[in-house]
Amino acid sequence: MEQRPVPGRTDEDPAWSEPGPGGPHRHGEAGTGGGSGGPHRHGEAGTGGGPDGPRRHGDTGAGGPGGRHRHGETDPRRRIPRTDVLLRDPRLSAAVDRLGPALVKAAVRQAQERARAGGIPPDQVPRTALALLPGTASGLHPVINATGVLLHTNLGRAPLSTAARQAVQEAAGPTDVELDLTTGVRARRGRSALAALHERVPAAGAAHVVNNGAAALVLAATALAAGKEIVVSRGEMVEIGDGFRLPDLLVSTGARLREVGTTNRTAPDDYADAIGPDTGFVLKVHPSNFRITGFTRSVEVADLAGLGVPVVVDIGSGLLAPHPDLPDEPDAQTSLRAGAALVTASGDKLLGGPQCGLLLGREDLVRALARHPLARALRVDKLTLAALEATLTGPPTPTQLALTADPARLGARADRLAAQLAADGIDVRAVESTATVGGGGAPGVTLPSAALSLPEPYAAALRTGRVPVVGRLEAGRCLLDLRSVPEIDDDRLAEAVRSAARTTAARPVNTARPAPEALPAMEAGPATEAPPTTQARPATAARPTTERGRAPRAPVERRL
Repeated sequence: MEQRPVPGRTDEDPAWSEPGPGGPHRHGEAGTGGGSGGPHRHGEAGTGGGPDGPRRHGDTGAGGPGGRHRHGETDPRRRIPRTDVLLRDPRLSAAVDRLGPALVKAAVRQAQERARAGGIPPDQVPRTALALLPGTASGLHPVINATGVLLHTNLGRAPLSTAARQAVQEAAGPTDVELDLTTGVRARRGRSALAALHERVPAAGAAHVVNNGAAALVLAATALAAGKEIVVSRGEMVEIGDGFRLPDLLVSTGARLREVGTTNRTAPDDYADAIGPDTGFVLKVHPSNFRITGFTRSVEVADLAGLGVPVVVDIGSGLLAPHPDLPDEPDAQTSLRAGAALVTASGDKLLGGPQCGLLLGREDLVRALARHPLARALRVDKLTLAALEATLTGPPTPTQLALTADPARLGARADRLAAQLAADGIDVRAVESTATVGGGGAPGVTLPSAALSLPEPYAAALRTGRVPVVGRLEAGRCLLDLRSVPEIDDDRLAEAVRSAARTTAARPVNTARPAPEALPAMEAGPATEAPPTTQARPATAARPTTERGRAPRAPVERRL
């Protein structure tokens, strides 16, 4: 705003103060401006309506929005520690060394803002800043997977074993990944991990590792069929997730697809009639994320192996040998013994390792793939190699333990947790449930399990808690399926539920149910014509709050 000249004013006139937001004024004379704090003369309150409000001469500090502090009063916000003072706190200084200055300063500013808003007293700013610090410098949050989907793609698929995590930690510094320490000369990259993989699949002549399962198939198509034809059944032209489709992936390598058979039926003669001089290889793809039932027919690997061209089998889920609980799931060892020239698979599915792509098969083919120029662009880093080797040689992985968990023990865990939480006044029940493998493995297979059943509002509170927990929604209840939760995490899960109970209790009650499409996709179960029912078993005096009922629907993994 333009300032009007004031008669008699000179820059040297001691009777004038410097014009501030509230406008110019003489000492002893009230101003008329409306800026922050308003104009005032010494000894008299101004009339301005700014954030600090009017105040008398001698007041110390702001009076809050529209507020006033009289002479001698101190605004509590003036006691909020400055950023530089907080960063000299030994605890926050150590956090800077661990997380970097940007994340620590962000936590400090959040704590200061809470204090300015009156949410916490000033002396709690350091403690609040420490509580706001992330666990690591990464934006990824460790999550408890209680969806009942053992290999949830949105949650990173297979959790690594303790042995694999330790191996990654050790490999984070300089390692001998491509150096022979005995001779001091360059050695084959990841040789010990490749040896461990070959030992687990003795039917393979050689092994190679790339950065994911799709990359393994791309490398095979590029090296063996660029400019040639790949013969594949129409019933195996799958979409592998997130909108990526197998035909598009293969065509991008420069190969041509020769589709044979129909969606539901393909015979050996269909393949034989399509093979010719331009055939690069026959591709057999396991439909790992869907099933076709009814009037169907497919061709076994052994029948394809006699057609005179290499047979590449994409088993997808990474099962290296037959598993008694998954009789219909193809494995690398069986496929190679049946005559497959090359098998591709993912490392972060049923194998339970890190994300990587496995190539196993004839030595001449694997060597050719490993020396192809594209192999350099698809190679894995030392951390992946370390985690893969520890997965192959170490103890059972969390995926293997979850797959073979005893349903009776899962039920006992659910009963115990429900009893503990019910004693805290939480609306919780132990129920029977069904889990699935997920991650593009063992489609149609369901696993008996047990879960904690909580009110639906707990779902959001658990996801956004200090320790995020992801469950699923069924029939208006939030289920926490224990088959996908390691038993060692039971105490953390219980504490997360208690924290969610406090959060939901503090929120206003909303009786309106959200529309189904508004629910998080990973929490929604499959659509059914009739709502699922829960069959509660008769109550007993010993356990009045933990009767396990029946929650028959299996969880469905859905990508967000």
